[in-house]
Amino acid sequence: MSRIGKKPVEVASGIDVSLDGTVIVAKKGNLEKRLETYGRVDMQIDAGQVVFTKKGDTKESAAFWGTYRSLFNNMIIGLDKGFTKSLEINGVGYRAAVNGNVLNLQLGFSHDINYDVPAGLDVKVEKNIITITGSEKQVVGQVAAEIRDFRPPEPYKGKGVKYTDEVIIRKAGKSAKKK
Repeated sequence: MSRIGKKPVEVASGIDVSLDGTVIVAKKGNLEKRLETYGRVDMQIDAGQVVFTKKGDTKESAAFWGTYRSLFNNMIIGLDKGFTKSLEINGVGYRAAVNGNVLNLQLGFSHDINYDVPAGLDVKVEKNIITITGSEKQVVGQVAAEIRDFRPPEPYKGKGVKYTDEVIIRKAGKSAKKK
């Protein structure tokens, strides 16, 4: 039985939640998020809380019960506070700059990498730290992973792009020949 699905989702003040058939809609100002449940779970809105319940006793509804609750919870957190991922660039001559909605990366290749930032995300660069913020958790994580994949950190010198909280396990280089 899902432990996550049992917990009600607290709706922050300033966020309007409505139910439109099998679609739950959350609005804050002009920002709107929709979650289509395809009739797999039931939802009730009660005094600032949204409660998800299984629809029937099938394995499918049990599997989706906690999933839809977590997706909706992430929608509420995204509308209220937003999500942030930070990347750190290490390496001589490695740098990044933001021009409009294009992130320009110089990562030791013969050419610059121009990454188009998706709409709804905010990217800032300060020294060697790239900060990605947005209201959708999946999109923020996906963009951070794509930027990291351009030059993942290598284990010998630690050069490359890594998450700020990531720990790179370093390897020893070549050792001198013993006599």
